[in-house]
Amino acid sequence: MSFVNAVDMTQDAYKNHYAIGAFNTNNLEWTRCILKGAQETNTPVILQVSMGAAKYMGGYKLVMDLVADTMESMNITVPVVMYLDHGNYEAAKECIEVGFSSVMFDGHDLPFAENLEKTKEIVKLAHAKGISVEAEVGSIGGEEDGIIGEGELASVEEAKTLAATGIDILAAGIGNIHGKYPENWTGLHFDRLQEISDAVKMPLVLHGGSGIPKEQIVKAVKMGISKVNVNTENQVAFANATRAYIESGADQIGKGYDPRKLLAPGKKAIVDVITSRIGWFDTPAVK
Repeated sequence: MSFVNAVDMTQDAYKNHYAIGAFNTNNLEWTRCILKGAQETNTPVILQVSMGAAKYMGGYKLVMDLVADTMESMNITVPVVMYLDHGNYEAAKECIEVGFSSVMFDGHDLPFAENLEKTKEIVKLAHAKGISVEAEVGSIGGEEDGIIGEGELASVEEAKTLAATGIDILAAGIGNIHGKYPENWTGLHFDRLQEISDAVKMPLVLHGGSGIPKEQIVKAVKMGISKVNVNTENQVAFANATRAYIESGADQIGKGYDPRKLLAPGKKAIVDVITSRIGWFDTPAVK
């Protein structure tokens, strides 16, 4: 089964008030877990890779080939989007060339006028090949030099302007944060989400989906969030399960040190997170 772009699935999610899970891969194990979770729930999935993870894994083409070959070996039948997450201009162009089915061009750190012009260029290149495009307005919060920000609120006017470039999906800051959320985090800004949703009337993305309480995610999905990104939550679940396995001494029994056994609890933990979150997002089964 070949990759699909994200247009039809996110448009349907937007119209019917559910979301598609977007899960980041970091290696072979992550890839298999994401595909397993989607196949077990019989739901479409967005399989993402960041620039850093792609570099670690050996490049964008290797990642794409790994995912495609794994889909074939696992007999995956659900729709899968091969997605670049938070790509800069050069990364987006490279992924368009190698055959990704969707790219996110993240120009939030550029002057807005430059973000706008580069987004238009990426849209033109991608749409010519049937590839969907996500862009970002404002900035998603996170940790910098030990200081954790609340997360920037995107400008409604800038959101409208960026949406008009022809992008298919829009990421906008509504108080969400990449990585772990601090104890003093005040939650998502639903008033700004409503303003942006009313202004652009298109599928929106919730970045930093790991750690947001279920009730807030469910509410955001009903208000126009059509794609929810999850990465940190899987990393933490994997680390905790692997630590528990080693601390139990299981790696010292027989061939418990075999990586296939050593990594098995962590892999199961990832699948459990994915299937749980797909339920949160209310993603319907493939008919």
